[in-house]
This record gives sequence, structure tokens and C-alpha cells, in this order.
Amino acid sequence: MSSPTKIYRNATVFTGDAEVAPREAFAVRDGLFVAAGDLASVRLAANAGAGAGSGSGSATEAAEEIDLGGALVTPGITEGHSHMLMLGEALSKVQLRDAKTVGEVQERLAAARAANPDAPRILGVSWLFDIFEDGEQPTAAMLDAAVPDVPVLLDANDLHSVWVNTAALEAMGITRETPDPVGGEIVRDENGDATGFLLETAAVKYGWGYLDSVATDEDRDGFLRNAFDAYLETGVTAVTEMSFGEAELAAYGRVLDREGRLPLVVNAHWLLTASGDLETDLAEVARVAEIRDRVAAQYGDRWLRIAGVKFILDGVIDACTAAMRAPYANGAMPGPIWEREFALPVAVAADAAGLQFALHAIGDEASTIALDMVQEAIRVNGPRADRRPRVEHLEYVADDTIARMAALGVTASMQPVHCDPAVLDNWQAQLGDARGDEGFPWHKFRAAGVTLALGTDAPTAPHEAPNNLFIALTAKSVLDRERAPYQPERVFQPEQALEAFTLGPAWATRRDSELGRIATGYRASFVVWEANPLEESPEALLDKSAAETFVDGTRAYPAP
Repeated sequence: MSSPTKIYRNATVFTGDAEVAPREAFAVRDGLFVAAGDLASVRLAANAGAGAGSGSGSATEAAEEIDLGGALVTPGITEGHSHMLMLGEALSKVQLRDAKTVGEVQERLAAARAANPDAPRILGVSWLFDIFEDGEQPTAAMLDAAVPDVPVLLDANDLHSVWVNTAALEAMGITRETPDPVGGEIVRDENGDATGFLLETAAVKYGWGYLDSVATDEDRDGFLRNAFDAYLETGVTAVTEMSFGEAELAAYGRVLDREGRLPLVVNAHWLLTASGDLETDLAEVARVAEIRDRVAAQYGDRWLRIAGVKFILDGVIDACTAAMRAPYANGAMPGPIWEREFALPVAVAADAAGLQFALHAIGDEASTIALDMVQEAIRVNGPRADRRPRVEHLEYVADDTIARMAALGVTASMQPVHCDPAVLDNWQAQLGDARGDEGFPWHKFRAAGVTLALGTDAPTAPHEAPNNLFIALTAKSVLDRERAPYQPERVFQPEQALEAFTLGPAWATRRDSELGRIATGYRASFVVWEANPLEESPEALLDKSAAETFVDGTRAYPAP
């Protein structure tokens, strides 16, 4: 049975394409856009088919018209980079992003413990390296001073390290004999004892592995529900899931088994962990391809698609673990997590299996390796139009890499909230030279013709789309609004930014034939904004939610 045709009028309708002038109206029927344009044309197109095939009413029944009061309407946002279960869990953790000192972190943890005396553990998220004195590192003793009796695990703002107390080290089973995993480090003192600071894959294996072992299916279902709700409230109708694994597969499967659909579209990249053994890595790629095919056969891919794999090639600049071409201010020059001898053949195998690459590369050496992987896949497997490789983050990137990305058709997946000026002090200090003023070069990617897909990387940064858009338009801070902008020559024009939030990520996820545009035949997922950056100051976006979010023509926020 067909659903009633609806015409939405008196709006500023951004269609998804920066080069197309806004329309004034659009029509929706059966979960699809029927037309977009001037009101007379939309009425003609909508009413020509209104009521046809409905089984009730006549084929000439007029479409319902809804006045949007001049609001901005865009295609639903496709979140370019997210970690859904982690976001949903983080929303209930102790929030530390605005903590200024170790003492303030301790106070918040002690307050959380006092408020939850029966809690088996205390979890926190988003602490910044700026809270430590020069040369100081996180230690278990600092956390023991606040909460000594139950495990405390605190994710860094960038999600690349975990700060834990002594009880957590014991719960994770970390001793002097516990080995460092490939690409990670259990930081130790001069006696060889763990200090309470886990870097990169050590954080994943021991910190996140422990939390995964104590979480229940009910917990994970709640985390996923929290993330869906949070994103719909901010105008997101599709997400790019960047840490997909067994737990995520099971959680999404339970939703699909129960409801037959997801609240929004999910495009997933299975997270590969460097093992140091090529045969093990190649076997994992083959397993991911098999899981992809099995999921597609069971559920289709309308709501969940395992699009590809993710390689974490390096760490982060804040912890001096990102792979750089030149040393950090302290002289450190760490290597990549995936060495070329493993990265290139595994990339070729993944590409041959039709798995799309998502390549985490924050430092300029890591992004060089990322493009070497893409180029090797093209050399061995030949050119292919639907390859659409993507590099994630690109916080510091060389000009020659940007040129190579344009030539190879590689998407730049970037997150404006990562360069909120309030979180850049330590980032700039670790680089210690002119590189600190050359980061996040959005303008260079635009000039080179590289496709941009913007997102948040939540929960490493706040997930709210309007605030993320504000930073893209101004280079100013959401967290500390007195701060000067960081390199404002980089900013987007509103139309450019809106395209990079909608059509850009849809293209990057190979969903651009169904999502990312308000155009005839596309899925009617769209957002009615509370503010209009095409006509108002960007400051009007601050701390706003979506006025309404629609998925396939049905309002998903506010909940009906």
C-alpha cells in the first residue's frame, strides 16, 4: 500500500550539491523523493501520482502540504566516521574533556564513585594530555588517590590510549611478564612494572578487551540504542562505522532480527589488527569477506552493509605515536603500526575481495604508506571504478600526498571537531615547529579536487553535527569560545561544508545512488535544521539539535 504523498514547501532546500541553487519545495511518497524544485513544479509532479495504487482514494487526490516556515532542509547527514558502541557507552561515562587538571579528574572520579557505591568499575572518557605538567605522564597512582577499590579505565580524547588504576591493571591481568602487542605499549617504570598507561594496540587489547569481556548483550544493545538516538537528534541518518567487529555484528544482528531494520543506515568497516604474521592477517581478510557475504545474504544491505576493512596505520600526534616524516619536538620518531611488508599484501588481498579500504593515517608518513597501499592494489588488481579508497583523519599531511590522493581518487575523511582550537595546545607543542600551524588543510584538498567526507569520529570528539559544522565554517572553538580560530584560511563556504556532510560521505560509502541528495528517486532521508548557515551567522548553529530528522520519509526525531 502506498503512503500519502507529502509536499514540503516554504523552505530553503539544499539538494546535496554545492553547485546547485537551493530549491523551495520537495515532495515525498513511499519513502522516496518524488521531486524538488519550485513549488508549482513540485505540485505538478507530486499530484500527478498522488493516491495511485493506494487502494483507497482516487488517483487525483491532492498531496498533503506542509509549511516549513522558511527552514533550511538538507539531505540527512551521513556521519563520515564513528564508533557506535563506544559512543553509546561513552554517553554514560564520566566526561573529562573540559577537565583542566589532574586534580579535577580526580574530583570527578571520586564524585562518580560516591554517587555509585555499588558500581563494579568507574569509566571515563575524553581526558586531554594538556592536564599534565611538562614531561609528566598518566599513572595508576594518580587514579588510586581518587578511586582505589574498583577498576578505573579512562579513554583519552583520541581513543588511542587508556589511563587505568592499579585495580584495573590487576583486573586485566597485566604483570611484568605481560608482552606488548604489535603496534602498542604497556608503559613501564624503571623496575619493569606497568605505570597505568596503555598506548595504541595495548589499549585495544587489554583495556577495551577487558571491558568487552565484562559487558553483556543487554549492555551492548543499550549502547547501540543510545548512539542511534543521539545521532538522530543531531540530523544524522546514516553512519560510517569504523570499529566493526564481532561484538558490533552481534548487536546489529539482534536489532535486525527483532525489527527487520535499523533506525538509520550503517556502513561498516571491519577493524583489522596488525598481528605481525602475514598469513594470520590474510586469513582475517578472507574471514571478513565471508562474513560480509553472509550478512548480505541474511539481511540484504539496505540498513547494514559491511563495506570494507579499516587499517590503523599509526597513532596520534598528542601521544607522539603518529608516524611522521620528521621527528617530534622531543626527538621521537616512531614507526607505523602496519609496516609496509604487511600492509601492502594485506591491502591487495582485501581489494581483490572487493573490500573497501579505510586507512587511519594521522601523520604524514602514515598517509604516504596509505597511498602506497592504494597504488599497490591498483597495480596488482587493476583499475576499478567502485574502489573508492579513503584515508581517515589526515591531521598533518604533505602536499605531495594531497596531489597523489587527487590522482588516485582517494577520499579525505576528516573531522572538524578534531581541530577545535581548545584541544590543539598539546598537538602543536608535540610537533614543536611550523608543522603546528599547517594541520588539517581542508583548503588544499578542495583546491586539488579531492572528495571530502566530514564527520566527528565520536566519541573521540563531540558527535553533534551543528557544532561540527560551525567549526568547519569558522575554524573557531566550540569548547572555549574565547579562543582565536586556528588557521581560518582553511574554512569552508556553507554550501561546500553541507555537501561534505551529506553527498561527500554518501559517495565515499558507495551509497550516492540512494543517499546524499534531495532528488527524484532517492531515499527520503532529510533533516530540517534549527539554524540556517546559508543565511545566518555560523554562531546560530551553536548547541542546536535538528528540528526534525526523517529516515525514508518517516520522522525519526522527535520520535513520533
